[in-house]
Amino acid sequence: MNGKLRNYLIGSLIVALLAAVGYWNVRPESFMDKRASGETDNAVDFYVVGASTQQFQEDGKLHYEMTASKLEHLKASDITQVDKPDLQLYRGTQHPWHVRSDKGEVSPEGKEVELIDNVRIARTDAKGRPTVITSSRITVFPDEEYAQTKQAVRIEAANGVTTAKGMKAYMNDGKINLLSNVRGQHEVR
Repeated sequence: MNGKLRNYLIGSLIVALLAAVGYWNVRPESFMDKRASGETDNAVDFYVVGASTQQFQEDGKLHYEMTASKLEHLKASDITQVDKPDLQLYRGTQHPWHVRSDKGEVSPEGKEVELIDNVRIARTDAKGRPTVITSSRITVFPDEEYAQTKQAVRIEAANGVTTAKGMKAYMNDGKINLLSNVRGQHEVR
């Protein structure tokens, strides 16, 4: 989950950067002395439709694939809004983490990524055991390899289902703290 979300952020920023470079070279402001009368501080200064990116590791193995139906960069806040982000995080393995949500927001410099509405993080391991984490909203701090939510979270694994209100995930350690109202239904094998 850690590397996957970090790669999502990196992929989003790469696509946004490429779009920005192209935009800055031919931006409308360079042809006008004044701001357009209807322009606001939340104006979109560039966007990308049908974004898709892949990154490979140094050994040539696929690191991740990321798609989004649309990216919009807000000029005043330097926030990038993402519609339908969908990330397959391989990290050179055959069993990727699959992260998706309805929307996303990437903060300036990618310090924080907010996954919004129908957030789903899933993976099936080499033994065919699925793990699915769902929530309405998850905030990821890629540099710190940390994710959190105050919203309800549901974790479905091969041996049962756990629900809670709030979660803190420490990706480096592989540790998840569930904050309150923790309920579990597990099968003993």
